[in-house]
Amino acid sequence: MKYSVIDIGSNSMRLTVYKVKNGTFKILFKDKRMAGLAGYVDKGRISEKGIRRACDLLGEFKGTLESFNITDRVYVFATASLRNIVNSDEAAARITEETGFKIDIITGEQEAVLGYEGVMRELYISDGILIDIGGASTELVMFERGSIHSPRSYLIGSLKLYKDCVKHILPGKSSLERIKKEINKELKRRPIKVISPYNKLICTGGTARSVFKFARYLDIIPATSNTMLAKDLKKVGSFLTGDRKKAADVILKVDPERIHTIIPGYMILQSIADQTGARKIIVSNYGVREGYLCQKVLG
Repeated sequence: MKYSVIDIGSNSMRLTVYKVKNGTFKILFKDKRMAGLAGYVDKGRISEKGIRRACDLLGEFKGTLESFNITDRVYVFATASLRNIVNSDEAAARITEETGFKIDIITGEQEAVLGYEGVMRELYISDGILIDIGGASTELVMFERGSIHSPRSYLIGSLKLYKDCVKHILPGKSSLERIKKEINKELKRRPIKVISPYNKLICTGGTARSVFKFARYLDIIPATSNTMLAKDLKKVGSFLTGDRKKAADVILKVDPERIHTIIPGYMILQSIADQTGARKIIVSNYGVREGYLCQKVLG
């Protein structure tokens, strides 16, 4: 049986189609659109153009599904893109009216837990910290012996930091300082209290996967590796925040869609790694969509 899950994120919108059989799933295909919805938010409200953008991209996904004769068991949820705005209900209602998709707006804590549930379908790690860096929020879960505690959501994301702190495409010295200040300010709002260092920092989401792409391209880690050491992460950061011309050339080769968001996103990841004392960073191909399928759809 086929199930489709659409994730309306603040930076990107993603469609994943799964084949489910006997309690297990297989990904049949994926589709992604860079929406940049966080860029349409002004004074806490998403604009008419932002709502239109979401509707247009959902319409494209709908056309894709119809071309494969998939018209039912389609589930759509939104994260910080619609959660962290004052006209959330109005925007969701408009999108449903235009597209026919009912929108499930999940909380930050739900997003954190669902991200953990999805990742553990792939990695089976008993202790560590999970981080999911989005466009307008970052979710974090600490877990020990397979049990989670302290799921939380921070109001920082790669696209939001770019919008609020960066004047040009790539941040200069003053922009980097503004980004760092905003990250520290938000992390102080709800400090990450660790009694002893968490050896493993588990990452999911497009920003983390992009950081790993750069680590592989720069030959910092092997081409097939999903793991890097703390010193490897710092090497990636030194390159991205160093010579802007060299960084821009590589970003345009490796992940051009993230040319404006990869550095703010990396800085969030580095800050969390520093605060938690992580020695090893691991990236997962699964995340909140797989968690949503397993927990909210299949139960």
